[in-house]
Amino acid sequence: MRNLGLFALAAVFEIAGCFAFWLWLRRGVSPFVAVLGIVSLIAFAVVLTRVDSAFAGRAYAAYGGIYIAASLTWLWLAEGQRPTLTDLIGAGIAIVGALVIISFASKTH
Repeated sequence: MRNLGLFALAAVFEIAGCFAFWLWLRRGVSPFVAVLGIVSLIAFAVVLTRVDSAFAGRAYAAYGGIYIAASLTWLWLAEGQRPTLTDLIGAGIAIVGALVIISFASKTH
């Protein structure tokens, strides 16, 4: 359960950091926003290293499913665009995959 919380927190930091660059480069906001994005991306990397996993690649793979769901939540809450049915189906499949990786990782080292 701790890992899921860390994955969710990492996703918020990563999406916010990338969105800061999106705002700067695509919408013309102040470059200072990109500096905040850098700080957010550093926080993302630090949080992701706190996940209980013996191997980085496995942690990143499991994180991927959570990231997809978090991105669609961001799409809805921050950008005002509702996810489509196919968005939700795809996110559901990704989350199932992430849960399989998380659930069986401790049994396979």
